[in-house]
Parts: sequence; C-alpha cells; structure tokens
Amino acid sequence: MKKLHLFILKSYLAPLAMTFFITLFILVMQFLWRYVDDMVGKGLDFFVLTELLFYASVQVIPMALPLAILLASLMSFGNLGENYELTAIKASGISLPRTMMPLIIFTIFTSIGAFWFSNNVLPIANLKLYSLLYDVKLAKPELDLKEKIFYSGIDQFSIKINDKNDENNLLYDFMIYDHRDNLNKNSNITLADSGRIQISEDKKLMILTLFDGVRYDEKVGLERKRLRPRDQQMFRTDHFKEEVVLLEMQGHDFSRTDEQLFTHSDKMKNYTQLRHDKDSLTKMRDTLIMNLSSSTKDFHSSMQLARTNQTTNIDSTKTIDPINLANSLGDEAIALTIANALDKARMDKNMLSDQVNAYIKPHDDKIIRHSMELHRKFTLSFACFIFFFIGAPLGAIIRKGGLGMPVVISILFFIIYYIIDTFGAKLAREGVIPVYQGLWLSSFILFPVGAFLTYKSATDSSLLNIEAYQIFFRKLFKREKYDLSNRLDKQNNISPSDN
Repeated sequence: MKKLHLFILKSYLAPLAMTFFITLFILVMQFLWRYVDDMVGKGLDFFVLTELLFYASVQVIPMALPLAILLASLMSFGNLGENYELTAIKASGISLPRTMMPLIIFTIFTSIGAFWFSNNVLPIANLKLYSLLYDVKLAKPELDLKEKIFYSGIDQFSIKINDKNDENNLLYDFMIYDHRDNLNKNSNITLADSGRIQISEDKKLMILTLFDGVRYDEKVGLERKRLRPRDQQMFRTDHFKEEVVLLEMQGHDFSRTDEQLFTHSDKMKNYTQLRHDKDSLTKMRDTLIMNLSSSTKDFHSSMQLARTNQTTNIDSTKTIDPINLANSLGDEAIALTIANALDKARMDKNMLSDQVNAYIKPHDDKIIRHSMELHRKFTLSFACFIFFFIGAPLGAIIRKGGLGMPVVISILFFIIYYIIDTFGAKLAREGVIPVYQGLWLSSFILFPVGAFLTYKSATDSSLLNIEAYQIFFRKLFKREKYDLSNRLDKQNNISPSDN
C-alpha cells in the first residue's frame, strides 16, 4: 500500500505543480493587461516592476490554486484510467476511495495551508500591491516631445517643437508658453531656434538649454491683476544667444506613499483584525441608530405638541379626547390638521432618509465588506477541497489524460464556480441576502456535484464514458434498422396476395 500511495502522489504532484504555475502565469498576464495603461511610459525601474509582479502573483494565488487542483486531479486520474492502471488497482481489490486516500490527506493539508495563506500572507500582499499601484497611478509619464504637437505634461507650461535630430539630440523651433499667471496665461512666451533637454537624476527638474531665441514678457501691474487697452504695449523683449531654463517636474519622480494609509481597508486585515473591527463597527452602528431614534422621537413630540397648540389653542396640560376634539373642530380645521400631519410625516421621512444615508448606510457597507472578507478566508480552503472531489472522480470516469479534455472540463467547472461566486458576492454586497449565503452559494451548489461524481466513480458508473454512449446509440440505430427491414419485408409479403 505504501508503494501504491507513493505512486499516486507522484502521479498527482507533477501535474499539480505544472498546472499551478501555468494558471498563475495566465492570471498574472490578465493583471498586466488590466493595468498596462497605468504603467506604460512611467519610466519604472526593473526593481519596481519585479516587486509589482511578485505581489500580483501572490494576490492571484487564491484563484489559481483551486483551478490547479481541479485540473491536476482530472489529469492524474484520467491518465490512470486511460492507461488501465486504475482498472488494475480495482482488480486487485483496492477501491477508489482507498486509492484516493493519500490525495485526500494531502488536499486537507493543502486546504489548511490555503487558510493560513489567506489569513496571514494575503493581507500583507494586498497592502503592498495596492499601495504600489496607487504610487504608479500617481506618477506622471516620462517626457515625450512629439513634433508639431504641444506637450502639456509639465504643470503650467506648454512646449512645442517642429523638428528633432536624434544624432546630436538637438530640438529645433522651440515654443514655450508660461501659464503661471492665472489671469494672463499667455503673457510669457519664449521662442528659440534650437535647444536641448536634460532631466535631473532625481527627475524633479527639466534643464532646457536654448540657443538663439527671444523671450516676450508682458508687463502687467500687480495691483491691477489684468491688462487694460493702454497697457497692451507695455512688455519686455529679451534676446539671447544661449539660455538655461529650469522647470519643475512635479509628480514625474516615482515616490512611495506611506503604507499605513491603506491599512484600514478590509482586504489588508487578518481574521482577528476583521472580527475586532466588525464588532466595533456594529457597536458604532447600534449607537448611531439609538441616537437617531431618540432624537427623532423628541423632535416629533415637540413639533406635534407645538402644531396641536397652534391649531386648536388647547391647553397641553389637559387630557384631550380625540373624538371630542374632532367634533369640536370644523371641517377646515380638520383638513388643515391632516395637511400639517402629512407635511410633518414627509419631512420626518426625508430627514430620516438623509440621516440613514449619511451615517447608517456607510457603516452597513463596511460591516458587509468585513463579513465578506471573513468568509473568504474559509471559502478558499473549502473550494480546494470541493474541486479535488470533482476532478478526481471525474477523471476516473472519463479516463482521458493529457491537456485536452481535462482542460476543457476544468475551465467549464471553474467558470460555473466563478459566475456563481460573483453573483452571490454581489447579492451579499448589496444586502439582498445574508453574507454567509452569498459567499457560500457556490460551495453549496458544487459540493453535491462532487459527492455525486464520487459516488458514481466508486460504483464504476459509465456516466461520462463516451464508449458506453457509442455502444448505446449503435444498438439503438441497429434496432431501428432491423425494425425498418421487418416492416418492409411484411409489406412485400402482403402486397402479392392482395393482387
């Protein structure tokens, strides 16, 4: 039995490692495709890109691991069935559950490890990744001057060139607009025959060396803040042979933001932190509801008393009989009282709605997100367990190995799981159903499927055996052909006697 268990483990671990890294690579490429617009042209160094890809790889492991387990179990048991090794094992008196036992134990440890990973490693990876992505999005693109097109990548400046020479790095026909004067944005213009551009090492300054140019600067009085018609001729012209201009390039240097600013998000917390913060948010929400309820009651009572006294002129200290009060009032007073009550009800409803949207609903959203992250710590582990019990018996039934049929079936089951999981998470996020129902919906649906396939595989069912269906349809068509020939023979025998 030990040799058999080692053989099963070797047959499973190699496809698992291969499919895991293939799936991880595909998901990382999907991540790059999603954020490629934010990274292109930013001048990010190799270390930043490597760090970004590493944290992205760690983040997609919860999606890659269940798919790899499903595909590896399908391939390994499909290969065993296709090579008749599984048939030999069954013929020796070893049932399929006993054959799967070492892999079941391995999957249990894998599920425990997946929970540890999602609780301890994944929050740190999310914190590093999202803080790094935030810095990448804030960084401005590198300087890219195109011919005959104004470049506005530098704050309060616009630069245009007509031609450039790549051999000597000279740029020709410079035109620079200085927009730092908010009231007269085109009051400072610099023209130059040629020049060069250099960027400082810290990427905070752009050094412009201009040759044979002129600078036009309109002289506007600071006390007036705008030009008058008689002031339009008051300007200064400076001619130069060579001039060095320093322009600040804010945001072009890649800088890291303090990661502590992102620690309050639910994705950056472990199980203990999520439980603690969820309880704190729940207490704050309950306190807000109590305060809102008491303030609404006090406001409603005071307004009702004031309107009653104003409308009826009745002493509020005396007991009022509603029937006698209605009989004593006229029709106009009753109509006025009803209209005031309706206005007060609408005002209270609008006030409550505003208070709930401003204070209660944000806390509800935070509580739901924390609850969803709490359940996701466990759904990853359980998904690994479910996908093994779907892939292993399914591979034993279809008896097809390799990367053909197993890949198709694995992708189909994973798409079904992903769609159900996304649908349930959306319903839970919107508060339509409880959080535990939405997050565990995919597991509730696929767990019976895994149990059914395991039972069918243990009983040697031909549920997905293509040869069994081929034999069935061959017999069916053969029977129909035989019945058709009998009917034709009977018709041929009867027709001569009738003549």
